[in-house]
Amino acid sequence: MVTVAQLLNLTLVVPELDKTSFWADPSNFEDIFNVRHFIDSLRDEVRIVRRLPKKYSRKYGYSPMEMPPVSWSNEKYYLQQILPHFSKHKVLHFNRTDTRLANNGIPFDLQKLRCRVNFQGLKFTPKIETLGYELVRILQEKGPFVALHLRYEMDMLAFSGCTHGCSMGEAEELKRLRYAYPWWREKEIVSEERRSQGLCPLTPEEAALVLQALGIDKDTHIYIAAGEIYGGEKRLAALRAAFPRIVRKEMLLDPAELQLFQNHSSQMAALDFMVSTASDIFIPTYDGNMAKVVEGHRRYLGFKKSILLDRKILVGLLDMHHNGTLSFNEFTVAVRLAHEKRMGQPTRRRVIADKPKEEDYFYANPQECFCEGTNCADLPGYGNLSGIQGAKVSDLLS
Repeated sequence: MVTVAQLLNLTLVVPELDKTSFWADPSNFEDIFNVRHFIDSLRDEVRIVRRLPKKYSRKYGYSPMEMPPVSWSNEKYYLQQILPHFSKHKVLHFNRTDTRLANNGIPFDLQKLRCRVNFQGLKFTPKIETLGYELVRILQEKGPFVALHLRYEMDMLAFSGCTHGCSMGEAEELKRLRYAYPWWREKEIVSEERRSQGLCPLTPEEAALVLQALGIDKDTHIYIAAGEIYGGEKRLAALRAAFPRIVRKEMLLDPAELQLFQNHSSQMAALDFMVSTASDIFIPTYDGNMAKVVEGHRRYLGFKKSILLDRKILVGLLDMHHNGTLSFNEFTVAVRLAHEKRMGQPTRRRVIADKPKEEDYFYANPQECFCEGTNCADLPGYGNLSGIQGAKVSDLLS
């Protein structure tokens, strides 16, 4: 949205956050991000104001034009379809802002602006940063650690329709939740069909096997970057048996320190984001928005190791191992082979014409942010990127 505002030479109002979602988080933008830094650091790029002038406020009877921009649009769409609206309307309210700018085919200077916003303009509030750094310090004092983004929360399972490993009662509960939220448009979902397509998060039990196959040492500290796991400690039993040093922020911090963050899932997620970005290895069990943004930040920080699981391949291997047609040694070899080139190494963003949802997201691999000059045409495979360094992870691997 900063990039769109700059392109159209418009003033941007500090964003409002959705408060009607499953999490019912009352947090505002300024509760998560340092607004003064956001405005000041981008002052040379775009004018940002904290709120609308009174004369354009709904309280004073003004009705702005509301619309969702078309997803994955390029700059021509905004110049030709959006800008003309301002001849009639002084304020345009975008009521959907996710993935509204294309990953690719955008002018280089606009891509570089996205880089500046993402890596310089956005900072968490001092409250979040202080506690996030404290979490990182505690973990680093224990030695190298893995951040496991275990997307096995109730909302994730209900939304995706993934019930593998759940009881019939749990599957019915998740289905009822999916029907209760009208903005989750897909209602009738065949769980096993979706799982076979690699569209489900790994279960905690599956994650335990995969981490063992990848060679993560059993004594490694594993930080669970997630909300409340569906099924609670019972569902974490297999993972904890395989890796006894599993920790969560609730185990590392004093309850009083976390009290201000209770019932504020976005602020809790910000803490998980900081730990995930700082970890020696990051492993997401599902490729949602947070996993993509963490991956991109870790690339920006020197291509720190992120193991990006190929769930479609893993599901087949896991099922073969469970039914006895694949020994654990064979399973291990196959898992490692499948992920040799999925460790967050320098690579060009995968482009799929006319299928932007299936290609690599800009924020997961913001390659324009790693090159200098006026374009990245001279970066075949990132050969001349400066400052690349591999995270030392040998201590984690058996």
